Amino acid sequence: MFWPEIWRYGRIVDPVNEMRRLQREVNRLFSGVGQAPSYDFPAINVWLNESEALVTAELPGIDPAKMDISIIGDSLDLSGVHESDKSDNQKSYHRQERNFGSFRRSIKLPFQVEADKVEARYEKGVLQLKLPRAESEKPRKIVIKAE
Repeated sequence: MFWPEIWRYGRIVDPVNEMRRLQREVNRLFSGVGQAPSYDFPAINVWLNESEALVTAELPGIDPAKMDISIIGDSLDLSGVHESDKSDNQKSYHRQERNFGSFRRSIKLPFQVEADKVEARYEKGVLQLKLPRAESEKPRKIVIKAE
């Protein structure tokens, strides 16, 4: 069978290995398609158990009075404003990585939440929410009657 020679960096390369390498690169490029971008703000973690969900959100330097938390059914909506540092106009940044302005994150939970029983705490830049599961959503044990 005739194999064309492919020259790369002054040496002959096997075309089959080149096709496999190209396939790996294409797979790597498209492996993250469909996933939420990693730059979403704030970063959120959600833990679940049978009776509640615990949500933590990293919100450093944000005034809790400028945050808004709302729950409708099984949807958690977190929004607020992150104000910029007050600095002189004569100063110029050497490096600026922290974003400022308004933010909004919505998370769909796997169950309905008792909105009137939600607990929220903000400590050291981390918002913690305890979201109790609605009574109608909690698993119920079924008793089997034996005859």
